[in-house]
Amino acid sequence: MSRIALHGVTIHYDDLGPSDGPPVVLIHGHPFNRSLWAPQATALGAAGYRLITPDLRGYGDSGVTPGTVFLSDFADDIAALLGHLGVERAVVGGVSMGGQIAMEFQRRHPQRVRALVLSDTSAPAETAEGKEFRNRLADRLLAEGMDGYASEVIDKMIAAYNVAAMPGVAAHVLGMMRATDPRGAAAALRGRAERPDYRDTLAAVEAPVLIVVGADDVYTPVAAAEDIRRLVPHATLAVIEQAGHLPGAEQPERFNAVLLDFLTSHVPHRATDRA
Repeated sequence: MSRIALHGVTIHYDDLGPSDGPPVVLIHGHPFNRSLWAPQATALGAAGYRLITPDLRGYGDSGVTPGTVFLSDFADDIAALLGHLGVERAVVGGVSMGGQIAMEFQRRHPQRVRALVLSDTSAPAETAEGKEFRNRLADRLLAEGMDGYASEVIDKMIAAYNVAAMPGVAAHVLGMMRATDPRGAAAALRGRAERPDYRDTLAAVEAPVLIVVGADDVYTPVAAAEDIRRLVPHATLAVIEQAGHLPGAEQPERFNAVLLDFLTSHVPHRATDRA
């Protein structure tokens, strides 16, 4: 684990795999941390890729910024981290909120995107009802903490049938949620409620795009992934069976196979992207 002070907060991150491998940044969702990507770290490193996984501000070991943290703040943190590491361009991907941060990164820093990986996420701006929900949830987390919320949503974060079938995965997901600082979670919820519409951004993407979705995701179902696929005609869409909102954790072998096939096709090892 490494850390860097930037934009008023300390960000912790892992930089794994061969240092001269093509860089891949994977961004966790809410309310998780970089350990979500542990199964991907092993597979990508073995295949020769350099994997960079930050704890977003307010999550994991990183510092907390109370109040409101916008997706643009997260995207700029990642750009600054890549600058610190000497990485000019990278594959940028994420799951759920992390996928929206990847879209925001594409919107703000398109010249730094070698390819996009969008897992279990959605492109439209938040609805009025969604804004109200996220702000109410932020208030609740600040008042009550994370435990009750984590218990309520575990069978949506991963497929309900996997909660019992995969107790280790369920325990890891619950542990990440319960360990998240409520101030960080609330700040991200308030910022995410104000996110822009990314459909025009995606429609203009020229870089390769991989869209991944769990077949039984109840938060961002297959239909949401298909909507993104229609926006980006050259994108690759993969549906991961026997998985919900976190297919990289629920079905890591299937997820990794899809990811590595995409990387091998679009981001070969001919050269690095280090500055």
